Amino acid sequence: MSGRERFLSACRYQPVDRPPVWMMRQAGRYLPEYRALKTEHSFLEMVRSPALSTEVTMQPIRRYGFDAAIIFSDILVVPEALGQGYGFRESKGVDMQFAVRSSADLQKLSAEGADERLDYVYGALASTKKELRGAQALIGFGGSPWTLAAYMVEGGSSGDGSIIRAMAARGDAVLEQLLSMLSGVLAKYFRRQIDAGADAIQIFDSWAAWCDDYERWSLRWVREVIAELKPEVPVIFFARGRNREAAALASTGARVLSLDWATPLSEVRRALGPGIALQGNLDPACLEEDPASAAAAARRVLDDMAGQSGHIFNLGHGIRPAARPESVGAVVDTVQNYRHEQSRSAAG
Repeated sequence: MSGRERFLSACRYQPVDRPPVWMMRQAGRYLPEYRALKTEHSFLEMVRSPALSTEVTMQPIRRYGFDAAIIFSDILVVPEALGQGYGFRESKGVDMQFAVRSSADLQKLSAEGADERLDYVYGALASTKKELRGAQALIGFGGSPWTLAAYMVEGGSSGDGSIIRAMAARGDAVLEQLLSMLSGVLAKYFRRQIDAGADAIQIFDSWAAWCDDYERWSLRWVREVIAELKPEVPVIFFARGRNREAAALASTGARVLSLDWATPLSEVRRALGPGIALQGNLDPACLEEDPASAAAAARRVLDDMAGQSGHIFNLGHGIRPAARPESVGAVVDTVQNYRHEQSRSAAG
């Protein structure tokens, strides 16, 4: 069973020989080969170059042999395509070109042709698909309408999302229009990603915890986006901080729920029942520990879901820069050898 077959079968809640494994945000400063490339090219240059994006996507695949690769890109390419550029502050964090808080700000954006202005993403997907040669699944991704709107309204990274939360609380029409615009563009963007070779799409609602009326301001829009996609292509939905609302997350039509590390996966499975896959949920901080400790933490996640279908091993959030490459390798080895170790223990 190839990594691609294993990953897609698990997404569809079909039997697999072992849990497939991949890591959210696979590339990053923890990899020496990425750091070497970063000395020659900026982050934005790598995102906008199909050749460089493919190279960065392939680096962790070559090193670890994950069952799936997630394309190297950024969720903020969508606001940029709408006309709101972005960059990074020296003190870290995102800085948007301007904030979207009024009708006049909305007029600065244009949804017409926005998906076409993202051709470099589709080029990277097509190029990476060839490099993978069918051995691994290829995952495309984007932010949820709410999370993208949070960056756009706040004007970049924000500590508490106070501005967008206030807009939502008063039922602001500008926010409603922005979310509608984003939903339409995201549906086209994801369809184009699938046409370019993506085997699955992951939607990141990273700022879900900021949304007080989650159904009105986030889930309804995610549901609209997913309804526009091919039903045979799995959609993975990650809503950080919303594990205990699994049934509501599943109502979006997502085939897989990606969960943070705050709740055991078995607890979510009992609440949700079978039929929808669960992805996760190792604490990324474990990868900053020594290999033996990281492997032990991974084994606890696997033990929690032992014998259950529809589990994709992943982190509960993205890999952090301080992750140790040798600890990542130890986690991958643990997942790949887990079933064999179980069988050997039972026989002993």
